[in-house]
Amino acid sequence: MPTRFESTRAAYVAQQHHVVDWLTALPAEAWNQPSRLGSWSVLQLALHVTDMTGVVVRALAQGPVPEKPLTIAAYVSAWAGAGEEIAQRERDKSDGLDRDAVLANAAQAKTDLLAALDAETDNPVIKGRRGPLRLSDLMVTRVNELVVHSIDLSASLPELSAVELDRGALGIATRMLTGIIAERTQGRSVELRVPPYAAVQCVEGPRHTRGTPPNVVEVEPVAWIELATGRLVWSDALADGRIAASGDRADLSPYLPVLS
Repeated sequence: MPTRFESTRAAYVAQQHHVVDWLTALPAEAWNQPSRLGSWSVLQLALHVTDMTGVVVRALAQGPVPEKPLTIAAYVSAWAGAGEEIAQRERDKSDGLDRDAVLANAAQAKTDLLAALDAETDNPVIKGRRGPLRLSDLMVTRVNELVVHSIDLSASLPELSAVELDRGALGIATRMLTGIIAERTQGRSVELRVPPYAAVQCVEGPRHTRGTPPNVVEVEPVAWIELATGRLVWSDALADGRIAASGDRADLSPYLPVLS
């Protein structure tokens, strides 16, 4: 495994471990409850969050493609239109499965992914479901999925302790999502800060060059991930203090969510 992938790989392993530990302790009656995603049960969401690395394994097995890789922002832009396709695929895959089958599948998916990564010595352009992407970037999207759906699992069963979030994985997800908004709203009029993981400048307008930026948005990591994925509304987060925004242009709500 190339050195540049070590942190992403380690984050995947750590967060997958937290998810599986949480699922293993889940009461039997919780598995068939509805999740916060509406059309998925907790079992279906659990299958998705532990099985979504198959795209990496399949893409590596098919080999590199001679195409120009998409940016992460361009690649994930196709997810919104594929929402029902993804949901139906997960419902079909989960048909007839129980808790033990989901956990066994999670273990196999992890084994398959790590074996595929260990066999790769480069950072090829490979074909994901939504187009060509660098292996390193596809792995970033997988870690982001792990983090986002770990939060979804916790929110689906708020009476239980939350899924633990690995700091490395949380940082990767935060940087991915801030990177997307910076790419889509290119500019330097607003500084978005998600301490301690990311700070980007975005939104067209007067350029900031020195000193304190005139427009600053600061938000903690989990709230940012919820905003960026449409789980949290900007006005609600602003009202309850999860967002600190200063300046006439410090309203990012027109650009959110970046994923849906």
